[in-house]
Amino acid sequence: KVSQTALRAIPCRALGLLTRLRRLLLSENGALETIGPGAFSDLPELVELTITKSRHLRYIHPDAFRDAGKLQYLTICNTGLRIFPDLTKIRSAAHGFVLDLQENSHLQRVPANAFRGLCSQTIREIRLTRNGIKEVASGAFNGTKMHRLFLRGNQELTSISPQAFAGSSELVVLDVSFTALSALPHPVLPGLRKLMAESAFQLRELPPPELFARLRQASLTYPSHCCAFHRVRRNRVGAAGSCGDLLVGHPRWLWPPAGPGGAPCAWSPELRRTATSTGTSAPTPAPSAAVPAQDAFNPCEDIMSSLFSRVLIWTVSVLALLGNAAVLLVLLGSRSKLTVPRFLMCHLAFSDLCMGVYLVVIATVDTLTRSRYYNHAIDWQTGLGCSAAGFFTVFASELSVFTLTAITLERWHTITHALQLHRRLRLRHACALMAAGWLFSGVSALLPTVGVSSYGKVSICLPMDVDSLASQIYVVSLLLLNILAFFCVCGCYLSIYLTVRKPSSAPAHADTRVAQRMAVLIFTDFICMAPISFFAVSAALKLPLITVSHAKLLLVLFYPINSCSNPFLYAFFTRSFRRDFFLLAARFGLFKTRAQIYR
Repeated sequence: KVSQTALRAIPCRALGLLTRLRRLLLSENGALETIGPGAFSDLPELVELTITKSRHLRYIHPDAFRDAGKLQYLTICNTGLRIFPDLTKIRSAAHGFVLDLQENSHLQRVPANAFRGLCSQTIREIRLTRNGIKEVASGAFNGTKMHRLFLRGNQELTSISPQAFAGSSELVVLDVSFTALSALPHPVLPGLRKLMAESAFQLRELPPPELFARLRQASLTYPSHCCAFHRVRRNRVGAAGSCGDLLVGHPRWLWPPAGPGGAPCAWSPELRRTATSTGTSAPTPAPSAAVPAQDAFNPCEDIMSSLFSRVLIWTVSVLALLGNAAVLLVLLGSRSKLTVPRFLMCHLAFSDLCMGVYLVVIATVDTLTRSRYYNHAIDWQTGLGCSAAGFFTVFASELSVFTLTAITLERWHTITHALQLHRRLRLRHACALMAAGWLFSGVSALLPTVGVSSYGKVSICLPMDVDSLASQIYVVSLLLLNILAFFCVCGCYLSIYLTVRKPSSAPAHADTRVAQRMAVLIFTDFICMAPISFFAVSAALKLPLITVSHAKLLLVLFYPINSCSNPFLYAFFTRSFRRDFFLLAARFGLFKTRAQIYR
């Protein structure tokens, strides 16, 4: 051990007399700057060499390790090296060679042929962890036979050349955790048995799972990536229940990290059977789970998990878009006076049109990512598209509920004060009311984009994140406001019903008929929202009663159904709308005969 010295250089053959030296540790030599040629050449029995904690070491001569034939462990750690050391002249013949080159923050590039000539046998491990490596050049591992390669912790590593592993062989373990890689090197994937890519947040898309022909264990960053291996794994004999499980592992160096007493921490069923047949006692297995495990919010499925839900969402979205666009076109194109009910109906049609936009976006993304959603989940759920879709749906749903409540209040006020014309709601009052509704809906939809809940929690981009107290308050508050609006509607129509039944205060026959029709329609709309509110409140209180898969179907069945039914119930089936439609069409030369009936 050579430690805490004032050495500035290790010259040629400095240790030449120590011919039987087997282990050498150079540690905490703060003044050490260079290691000269042949510094360790005359040590024929040297097995282990460690150079560490020498922050001023800038240069190691290419001949420093020449012909170290028995060297088995080489560690160069925590130095000031700026150029990747030349290791090609070591020419070790030792079995199980381990190279540990880590925490050298100034090393930025792994050059071509960096390990050619390092060892004539298969290298057990090459650890290039926590350096400053930014690039692995083409042919970097050319001529290298190695089992395990660790690039973990190189946080600026953005590129591994597609040809970096050209000429290399036998790689079965690859660790690229805590790097900035956006793609994996395809040539080595077919032979890998273990892949570690934890906290590799830029690695958002995996190669086709078929390339991982021999993969048995994967520790990944995103839960959705584990789904890529489910279908492939089902077809393999002896497959375990998750992509984080160790499925087979006969070579001992592929087993999980040793636990107390040196036993593996987790044994797969296949490995356990092998151990039993050979007389080895398998320890009690640790609980097996995918790494990372798929959570309840992101099951391994497409956005729409069934053909029925796909057909339904396209049907509802097309009806919502066409129906509400037609209502807006007729109402805004009509020459009739803009009354308060017509004004409110325009807002209702616009909010339902926004819901249709949301449904089309979700349906389109589902179509484009069908059977491959696992590779697009991260980009979609963390991207601008999901945030925009979520904004549209929250804005649309809240504005729709607000407008329906406003319509109900307007009808209640008109009927209960039918004989007091001076107390009727004016257009300016409706404008102020809807301005408040737009402001409320806009703020409600904007909050998840600034950290209060999140649209990226689930694939359908609804604010289902209730992890924080603020998020939980936000979600529960919206649901309670919707429930309150429902009871407000019920109360108003109960009052209207009682008013209509009083002969002494019976309003005009037309108003009574409209009120009764709208009572049935609006009450039906809110009944459709009841299942959503019930299950959503339970989920917001962290007492979910249904899974996300079932929630998607429920949302497609009930959540947007009003958006496609409102144009028919509130407009197409009413005489006033038909009158406006035929009169508008007659201006373009269509349905002139029918239009004459309404003139």
